[in-house]
Amino acid sequence: MSSKADKTPQAIRGTQDIFGADAEAFAHVVECFERVRKLYRFRRVEMPVFEKTAVFSRSLGETTDVVSKEMYSFEDRGGDSLTLRPEFTAGIARAYLTNGWKQYAPLKVATHGPLFRYER
Repeated sequence: MSSKADKTPQAIRGTQDIFGADAEAFAHVVECFERVRKLYRFRRVEMPVFEKTAVFSRSLGETTDVVSKEMYSFEDRGGDSLTLRPEFTAGIARAYLTNGWKQYAPLKVATHGPLFRYER
């Protein structure tokens, strides 16, 4: 018979909950990142947490370990293959092409946020 502790949800391997002093330290790192970004005049950009899988498979290559083993992909209700972002570059390139950011070239952007890869 399983105990009540067995039924308590646990954090997924590779993830972490950040609280207290650790959360303050993390916030300090983000503040430093933002200070340096502004100092060197990089524009802030926010990217979707998921994209069509083709965005990553085209830019990273179908045979790379990231694409073949490490991406978290799923099919949406409409049958499209979507992937949680394993890195930022492909999404930024997609946004550059689809949103007409060429007019701002040369473009210096910086971002931060969660990335999703299966790693042992």
